[in-house]
Amino acid sequence: MAKIIDGKAMAAELRAELRADVENYAQQWGQIPGVVVVRVGGDAASGVYSKAILRAAAGVGLPARLEQMPADSQAEELLALLQELNVDGMTRGMIVQMPLPEHLAQRMVADTVIAEKDIDGISPRSAGNLFLGLPSFLPATAAAVMEILERTHTPLAGKRVVVISRSNVVGKPLAMMLLQKHATVTICHSRTRDLAGFTRQADVLVAAAGRVRMVTADMVKSGATVIDVGTNENPDGTGGIVGDVDFGSVQEIAGAITPVPGGVGPLTNLLLLKQCMQGARQAVSGRES
Repeated sequence: MAKIIDGKAMAAELRAELRADVENYAQQWGQIPGVVVVRVGGDAASGVYSKAILRAAAGVGLPARLEQMPADSQAEELLALLQELNVDGMTRGMIVQMPLPEHLAQRMVADTVIAEKDIDGISPRSAGNLFLGLPSFLPATAAAVMEILERTHTPLAGKRVVVISRSNVVGKPLAMMLLQKHATVTICHSRTRDLAGFTRQADVLVAAAGRVRMVTADMVKSGATVIDVGTNENPDGTGGIVGDVDFGSVQEIAGAITPVPGGVGPLTNLLLLKQCMQGARQAVSGRES
């Protein structure tokens, strides 16, 4: 049976580390960096996520607030708010909740939020720096996967990693991060032929396709580390969420596996806050130099 990777326990460790970092920063600089979540409209899922970020920030001692805009807000109004936050000295991290209403372009947001405060890693500059191997903020879910691999001391150099995702927030950035750790990376997706032929070769398998229990035991190499990023509605109608991995069967084959819920999810929001603290320290270092 695979070792179950306890994301909740890792989150508790990271939360304590962040709380200590915030206290140390406050003692050193006499202030605490702030986080602003921008939400346009009333999308239910983004509302839940916004509240979760605010709770996580409160849990580590970071000031955080929600800037709620009406669904009919015009591009000029959103642009003005983002530009105001760009120059606000007390705001060190900005998160714009997606999806936006149809009349607002995500590209405009990505082009406007300055890279120094883009703790969600959505700007072209953040993506470009990641591609070039330069310091950058990372999309939080992909960063959470790397945090798990690091905290479990999972070997990556020379290992074969298969990522089932080509999204801009998980698959692509995660592949770049893994390459920087000298892994041999294969990206698979919905049009990959003979998917199982690829996944059975993986020392580390990351499933983030958004398909209920698509990864079954016959698709997994014995002893592999399996990271399940999926968050799908339970199809049996009993509520809750299930992953992209058939946990029960794969647990008997894998060497280590993340559950859903309780795996990647608990770490995601904390990675946003960790990057906020990194940005705050980079800013004060820049003022000192």
